[in-house]
Order: sequence, then structure tokens, then C-alpha cells
Amino acid sequence: MSADFALRANVVDIPNKTIRPGTIWVANGRIERVAYDAAAPDPALPYALPGFVDAHVHVESSLLVPAEFARLAVVHGTVATVSDPHEIGNVLGVAGVEFMLDNARQSPFHFCFGAPSCVPATVFETAGATITADDIEQLFQRPEIGYLAEMMNWPGVLHHDADVMRKIALARQYGRPVDGHAPGLRGDDARRYAAAGMSTDHECFTADEALDKLACGMHILIREGSAARNFEALVDLLHEYSAQIMFCSDDKHPDSLVLNHIDELVRRAVARGIEVWKVLQAACLNPVQHYRLDLGQLREGDAADFIAVDNLQEFRVQQTYLRGQLVAEQGRALLPPGRNAAPNNFVAQPLQPADFALGAPSAAAATAPVRAIRCYDGQLITAADPAQVPVQSGLLVPDVANDVLKLTVVNRYQPHTKPAVAFIRGFGLQRGALASSVGHDSHNITAVGCSDEAIARAVNLVIAAKGGLAAVGDDGEELLLPLPVAGLMSDGEGYAVAEAYTAVDQLAKHLGSPLRAPFMTLSFMALLVIPALKLSDKGLFDGEKFEFVPVLM
Repeated sequence: MSADFALRANVVDIPNKTIRPGTIWVANGRIERVAYDAAAPDPALPYALPGFVDAHVHVESSLLVPAEFARLAVVHGTVATVSDPHEIGNVLGVAGVEFMLDNARQSPFHFCFGAPSCVPATVFETAGATITADDIEQLFQRPEIGYLAEMMNWPGVLHHDADVMRKIALARQYGRPVDGHAPGLRGDDARRYAAAGMSTDHECFTADEALDKLACGMHILIREGSAARNFEALVDLLHEYSAQIMFCSDDKHPDSLVLNHIDELVRRAVARGIEVWKVLQAACLNPVQHYRLDLGQLREGDAADFIAVDNLQEFRVQQTYLRGQLVAEQGRALLPPGRNAAPNNFVAQPLQPADFALGAPSAAAATAPVRAIRCYDGQLITAADPAQVPVQSGLLVPDVANDVLKLTVVNRYQPHTKPAVAFIRGFGLQRGALASSVGHDSHNITAVGCSDEAIARAVNLVIAAKGGLAAVGDDGEELLLPLPVAGLMSDGEGYAVAEAYTAVDQLAKHLGSPLRAPFMTLSFMALLVIPALKLSDKGLFDGEKFEFVPVLM
């Protein structure tokens, strides 16, 4: 419940680029009056400003349901997200989107959800559901659905696929912006993509690519998540293009969300020498204007959605207010834990080590050439990295010493299917295996490991829990973080989930992985719409040619 109150602070007016000390009077959850009493800021007072907005995030990737995500995010001054629920959409369809809407109502946090445009993401993988154009039109009837979520099928846009174009037309009909997703798209293709109605892109990993899209009128989202980190490559664009830039996390694990959110990007950008008004425009104003968010902007008559920070260099959040309610103070979340249901769609059955075996072309050969995936820390893109793997008893086996491990994707929506198996470099495990039911975008089970036995153990832990993150060693070590909500999210309290995630993440690193976020990186190894080489439950996939390729060369 909101309470009437008055707050003395240096009031930060971002559009007019002014800072004046005064009193903010709040009544019935709204800003009744702002009374200024001097012209120069008072360094003894906190600084009040509109809250931060994450302009593109998949809440599911935090492993938390929306109400729990909000509890952690408000501590860092985040008051709103532009949230694409296509992760749970791929598992449960429209029912999954409705679960997110229902759960979000437990919190005063501002969630702007999108209508997922690409469920399933491609026809080259098995998803749990389909969201049609008719479904999207029904979702647009709901006020919580504020935009058409990322259009990953950029080839469909460029080639005027009928279904894709109908979804875009529906967004125009209902006055909703359309989010883009086109990694690496440049030049004339970028112009045609933007001309079709794509208004944003969060997948740029070079400044030159972003400049191409800015020139087309698109907004560029600077992404810094748990796996994909593009801040350093893009942040200097704020100097010249602050009106077209926003900040986002895209995918952020709970241990990271405990530490920081958009506040950290604001700190880093200001410390880099970018004018504070340009940084705050990207963090606080541009998402509100672009997505037409019903979010207070610290003006008389607005909802009392704002934050108080210590200064405009460190941006340490002292208080966060939502609809006039104090929801976080001095690093503590004041919102109560929610009540969380656990819908799911998970029918996979236990597997044996032999199910992950790959036959060699010649049992007599000592090694065999394979197409291996090369993953990179901090990036969603991969490369094709040919490798020679040992042959033992007629089977292809990992070469752990040279960091060539087995990667597998197991269909979780059908009870008895043969796993897809390939090889990968970059995970660095020295023993054991990791497995996860978070596997973008269809969220089958993805696992990486040093042996078929370890992979089977990790996968079966996930199957037994009907979703989760698992790490197993060779000496009986094993940890599991259950994810009963669609195999994507925990139904537990946010800080407890973050602690449990930290434990399984630490075991993954103890097993040898040098990656900053091994489970987040693993989750993207089945994301076919990001080049160059990925693995779906149907096989090894070339994301540049958009076709399956054999593991053996």
C-alpha cells in the first residue's frame, strides 16, 4: 500500500537537464506537487530521478518468476522492464504468456510484456508449443502486451514471408512497436529490415553494425547480460546517438541480478566520460517514450515511480518507489515473496550412456575429423572450429586434453527420442558434465561433458526434476537447481534461488570451466538464429546457411 509522504531531494529533470533541491509531495500513489526551494543542488541531499528501465529482457533467464525478479531488481533502482516472454511461450504457448502476466500482478513493478513473434523460433527444432498470428491478435487485446517481441526470423522479413508479414501488420494495426533481432545484418539488408517495421535491435556486437542500423532509424539497445556483453563495443555511440540508445540485459542470471542491473551500466557509462544527461536519457526516458510505458517520470500528476541515489557518479540506490510505495531501501527489498504456481511441459524419460554414443567412420582409425562448435565467453555467436577427436572401440570420444567435449540436445517434449550429439570447444571442463533445461529458444535439454557416463548422469538429474540446472563430477559430486516452472524458473524466493545458482555455478567452474557464466553460455548453444554453428534436438545446424550439416567431415 502507498502512503502519503514528502521527500526532500535534489530533483533531477532529465528532459530539461536541470538539478534543483526541493520537496516531492506524494499522495495516493501520485506526485501531487514538486516544490523547489533553491537553484543550486545541495550535496547533502539525495538525488531523485526517474527509475531505470531494462529495455529488453527475458525474465525467465533470471530463473525467477516475474514477482521475484521484481523483488531483486528494485534494489538496483529498476522500476520497469520491457519483457519478452518467448522462452515460456516456446514451452507452454499462450498459456505460458498468461502465467507471466498473472504472476506479475503480484508486484507493483511495471512489466511491459511483448507478444512472442517467433514460437517456435525455427522449424529446425522441436518446441513445446506454437503461437500463431491469431494468438498474437488475441494477446494484443490485453493492455499488458505492449509490443511485438523480437522478430528473429529476419530472412522471413526480407523475403516477405506471409505469416511474418501478417504479424508485423497486426502490430501496426494495434499501434504496437516491433522489436528486431538481426545479428550481423548490414547495409541494404539492414535498411530493408528496418523499412519493414523493425524499430530496435539488441544483437549488435560491433559499433559499425550498430551505425548501419542507427542510420536506418532503428533504436540500438546496449546489452550487458550474464553471457552476451556488448557494452564496451557500443557505449561510445551515446556521445552522438543518445536519442536512439537504450540499455538492456537480455538474459541475466540471479547471482548477477543480486549484484547489479541497469544501475551498473549507468555507472560505467558516466565513468567513461559520457555526459550524464545522455546516459540518463538512455536508461530512464527512451524506453518509456519508445514503448509508451505507463511509468511516472517525476512530474506533477505522474505515478510516484522514482528512485533516490547518493550522487550522479556512483548512483548507489538509497530508495526505490513504485506507485508511491517504498519497495527497496539501502540494498534491501521490501516487497514480500509471492505465491508461485508451477506449470510445466516435460515428458522426457531417463537415458543411458550408450544413447550419447557417436560411431566413427572407421573403427581402425585412431582419430576422425569433426565439425566442432567454438563458443566464446561473453558472446552468443559461435564459430565452426574443425577438430580431430579420438576413436575408441569404434566410437568418437571427447578429447578433454584439447578442450573438445561432447555437446548434446535431448528432446524434452517427447518420451523416447535419440539425442542429437556433436562436439564443442571453449567450455574447458576437465571432468564431469553440465546439463540444463534452459536451452534457447525451444528449451530442450542441453548438456556438455567429458564422457557419455557423466552426460547421462547430468541429463537424468534434470529429467528426474522435470527441469533444472545440473553439474556432476567424476567423484560422486552432483548439484541440481530444480526449475519446476516450465523447466525455466524456480518457484522459490529470489535470493535463495540466487544462492543455489551460485553453488551449481561454482561446481561448474570447479570442474574446469573458465567461462564467466557456463550455464548461460550452454543455454545458447541450441539457439539456431545466432550464427555460426549450433545444435538442435534434430542435429548440427549451420546458422549462416540455415541448414543441417553432418558432424563428421
